[in-house]
Amino acid sequence: MPLGAPSDSRQVWLPAELTSLTGLPAGLRYAHWDGRSPFPSDPAAVEFYVPPLVQDIGVISRPLDRMTRLKAVQALSSGTDGLGTRLRRLPGRVTLCNAQGVHARSTAELALTLILASLRRIPEFTGAQGREAWRPEASASLYGRSVLIVGYGAVGSALDELLTPFGCAVTRVARTDRDSPRGPVHRVGLLPRLIAGADVVVLTTALTAETHHLVDAELLARARDGALLVNVARGAVVDTAALLARLRDGRLRAALDVTDPEPLPAGHPLWSTPGVLITPHAGALTTTMWPRLEALIRRQLERFAADEELDNIVVY
Repeated sequence: MPLGAPSDSRQVWLPAELTSLTGLPAGLRYAHWDGRSPFPSDPAAVEFYVPPLVQDIGVISRPLDRMTRLKAVQALSSGTDGLGTRLRRLPGRVTLCNAQGVHARSTAELALTLILASLRRIPEFTGAQGREAWRPEASASLYGRSVLIVGYGAVGSALDELLTPFGCAVTRVARTDRDSPRGPVHRVGLLPRLIAGADVVVLTTALTAETHHLVDAELLARARDGALLVNVARGAVVDTAALLARLRDGRLRAALDVTDPEPLPAGHPLWSTPGVLITPHAGALTTTMWPRLEALIRRQLERFAADEELDNIVVY
């Protein structure tokens, strides 16, 4: 059966949060699943699957082996780590799509927040507030600092735009050399040289076989003393053991929205290492997220029902 061919029996699973989503194309049957409850219908009939917005790949993957008619999966995240591997195990070819662009501005906003909070010592001041201690201390400013953005897609370019008022010297790194509206983008092979000149290094790259542990002990050794590493990409882009070594010797600070492992377990040394600010993978989680996701899903289902190629297709 071709992708999107009309049929009254075709089943679509949507996240439980989208029970009020309107304007969906006719000719498809819709069910909603929260990832915890029993399956809302027979998975074998599902042809279009929008998984729950959870970080646990085990939850997302639980019905996949039974989805024998599956044609398309629309992830609600920009990253699809591990999902392609699971889809390859299915008997037929499944089109995997991500939510690229939907979360770009909110994730870039959090990256900027983490930079400012770390440089201006907000965690330390918050701790002092809890102790009712009035202790003014000088902190670093973002104005005029050199910022290295590693991964210049939707999130990286959105962050570049947010940095404009701060007069930062921005260096951009992606897989290959190219031009962008805001300046040149350098190939990732130059990263060992470029990181040495950066006050702030922000990771916004996708997690792939090539970027796994991209930031390792050797690269961190080339970083400027006192540099701030901000990760809003995926935890495994960074070698956690290597990062901990540099944090403990006081050479680096870090602000992490993502970690490896994740969720970060109780007792992990990242929780208590000085100079570390941690947020719980919350870059995309804003009150404006769902309207944007609804627009994406509605558009994708319209294309699916009309037998048109879907947007945001991931090669896996």
